[in-house]
Amino acid sequence: MKKTIGMFAHVDSGKTTLAEQLLYLTNSIRQCGRVDHQSSFLDHHDIEKKRGITVFAEQATFSYNGHDYYLIDTPGHIDFSTEMERSIQIMDYVILVISAVEGIQGHTETIWNLLERYQIPIFIFINKIDREGTDLSTLLNEIEQKFKVDSIFIEASEQIKELSLEIIETVAQTDESLMSEYFEGNLERDYWIKALKVKIKQKKMIPVMAGSALKNIGIADFLWVLDELTETNYSIQDSFSGRVYKIRYDEKGERVTFLKLLSGSLSVKDTFIHQKTQCQEKINQIRVYQGSKYESVSYVEAGQLVGVTGLCDFRIFDGIGDLVERHSCELLPALSVTVLYDSSINPLEMLSYFRRLEDEDPSLGVVWNEETKQIQIQIMGIIQLDVLKNLMKERYHKDISFGPCEVIYLETIADSVIGRGHYEPLKHYAEVHLLIEAADRGCGVQFQSNCHIEQLPINYQNLIKQQVLERKIVGILTGSRVTDIKVTLLTGAAHPKHTSGGDFYEATSRAIRQGLEKANSIILEPYYDFKIEVDLSLMGKVITDIQKSAGTFESPVTRNDQCIIKGRVPVATFMDYPIEFLSYTKGLGKISLRVRGYDVCHNQASIIELKQYNKEEDRSNPSASIFCSKGSGFIVPWDLADDYMHCD
Repeated sequence: MKKTIGMFAHVDSGKTTLAEQLLYLTNSIRQCGRVDHQSSFLDHHDIEKKRGITVFAEQATFSYNGHDYYLIDTPGHIDFSTEMERSIQIMDYVILVISAVEGIQGHTETIWNLLERYQIPIFIFINKIDREGTDLSTLLNEIEQKFKVDSIFIEASEQIKELSLEIIETVAQTDESLMSEYFEGNLERDYWIKALKVKIKQKKMIPVMAGSALKNIGIADFLWVLDELTETNYSIQDSFSGRVYKIRYDEKGERVTFLKLLSGSLSVKDTFIHQKTQCQEKINQIRVYQGSKYESVSYVEAGQLVGVTGLCDFRIFDGIGDLVERHSCELLPALSVTVLYDSSINPLEMLSYFRRLEDEDPSLGVVWNEETKQIQIQIMGIIQLDVLKNLMKERYHKDISFGPCEVIYLETIADSVIGRGHYEPLKHYAEVHLLIEAADRGCGVQFQSNCHIEQLPINYQNLIKQQVLERKIVGILTGSRVTDIKVTLLTGAAHPKHTSGGDFYEATSRAIRQGLEKANSIILEPYYDFKIEVDLSLMGKVITDIQKSAGTFESPVTRNDQCIIKGRVPVATFMDYPIEFLSYTKGLGKISLRVRGYDVCHNQASIIELKQYNKEEDRSNPSASIFCSKGSGFIVPWDLADDYMHCD
């Protein structure tokens, strides 16, 4: 049986140390490394060793009780949370590590929400129970209350080996049919172990164990329980399907595409056609990685994680083989910066380097400004900039720096409109009518079709869908990306001789733009969820600072001489606040910030003035339609175009 297990935690919870212990106990590594000694097997990159944190999601393999495990250690720092999210999508189970001292922290909740979204079964390991100040019972209660789950605390593996009555009763309480079995006297171990496995996989029960990764307390018990209560079912007989979850360029500059094999098998020289580009690509090499090293093999099967060479068009989140569904990332960067570099470097050369980095991390969202010859990137936080500097120096021997961080704004609409676009220069023809509606916050861009195939063939409808979902829709207030809208295809028209695929791209973009011109557009900005713990004497100052920053907060909670304040505040007004906070609290206060999502901008008029976006001069996003009369095309402005449309 092959199992992919992910390691997740808030930074400094001991996640990587636990991963080292699991590898050491299964004889996969000769000695157990330590993060603080810069000897960790999985944190092998120089950047990770210097900072003492995990930056890149790395994998290792081990065998236990006849099962093959693929262990992925993910970053715990919020600045690298997109790297973490990309790994979640190929997990069978995850281990969520929580520090017994710090308890549930801000990023722990972010991880939990992502695991809920992707419905990944969870095992919780409470680490550092050897430290002073631990209160296990309080933390167990906090886990149940905070995450609204039924946890099952397992003190030792013997409780599962012999299956204690307490465990059976806990499982029985989750289901009426199981409760009936219990009352009828069914205490058969195999029956209850199977029931517990099902409840774990359905995320209706969360096993919790405790120990110390650093001192190897409870690790062997945890490994045994993890193995006993997890199972997978991958079919080798089915046709091949897989998911791209990571891309890296090796020391020779060769592109390595990492795949999770979901069904079937894969061999060297197998070929695949990319759904979007329709290009055929061939597998040249298959690598099974163990940390930074790998072994080349010629054949792999479902359930395995491998790196392959030869694929150039496949991107992170793409399906491969029979899997055509493409995933997306929920966590989005809230900041952007301009890349600064020596004028002697060719700008296009620098752009090519950042395109490679974007290939590895799509959240960078590299933007090239042709007029200014500037490169802009998106980031999760300032620590990420140091990593990018190091990567650029290490790989390409170039020194770079960055301009000031700027907040990434988005746009949406507050109502419903119909946008119409027509594209008919000589020997071209396409018309598109779209209903554009405001959607729930955070849902992105959605598409559906209410157009019958007798009105518009399905191949043209698919082109319209592709344009809506894959093209960056630009707003009319600041030129920012449009999100949180639902687009419905109402009708459209094509010409039997003169229509080509590109015509529908043109008509669709003009229909969207015309709709935005009609709509009530609004600007969205990112918000932090914050949690601040300070001395009671500083509560007034903190509240004043929050109010000045256009934030809101819940009623403060006081405990002895401390107070805890939770709330929400715009990233733009608060991103530099932690430095000021640490200064006036003399390092004794605690502040936790996490980007929760986007909402209505608190100072929209100021941002419009600041951005100075001129929609009339944006030639790449026209709102006018083009019609044909007497053999030549003519342009009709968006506010007059409805009267010229051919479809009802």
